[in-house]
Amino acid sequence: MSTNNAALARYYRLHAGIYDATRWSFLFGRDKLLRRARTMCDPASILEIGCGTGRNLAALAHLFPKARLTGIDLSGAMLTYAKRRLKHHSSRVNLMQHAYGQTETGRHDLIIASYALSMFNPGWERAIETATADLRSAGIIAIVDFSHTEVCWFERWMHRNHVRMQAHLWPVLRSTFAPLKETTSSAYGGLWNYGMFIGRK
Repeated sequence: MSTNNAALARYYRLHAGIYDATRWSFLFGRDKLLRRARTMCDPASILEIGCGTGRNLAALAHLFPKARLTGIDLSGAMLTYAKRRLKHHSSRVNLMQHAYGQTETGRHDLIIASYALSMFNPGWERAIETATADLRSAGIIAIVDFSHTEVCWFERWMHRNHVRMQAHLWPVLRSTFAPLKETTSSAYGGLWNYGMFIGRK
């Protein structure tokens, strides 16, 4: 396991038990992303990169009641919560404990990443390349993530929490996929900005 992956695994082992109770206050746009993806495709197979506690997968299970769902995450502690949350959908859910790109996940019609890629440092470019290979022809990728901040102390604090906030994801996503929807929004009066990108392979 790389140094960065080991650090992330330790981080989420400590945070898994409080993740859902605390992240609602700053992981904005997750539900909107899923709803918008719903209007753009009817997938048979969905992958979530960095599925965490299974919050998004549970919502996707209801939005796409016939789809097979795969969630991949580095943290076994987070996946323990995901398994409990998704027990009623276990016949069509596959949870995998790996760093994305280190094992085959199959081919998918829709790939979701919610506040994951900004934490892959290094590795975010490889994750986008892997997602391109894992998407079926004309498949959809849907991303919501931190974008950037003009507040230096906040950028340093987020960096200590493994998040890079330099608007680095969007140009690469825009050049890799055909954009269908792209927005940037501010949080807490401009303390930081987050972005949403939906594109087609």
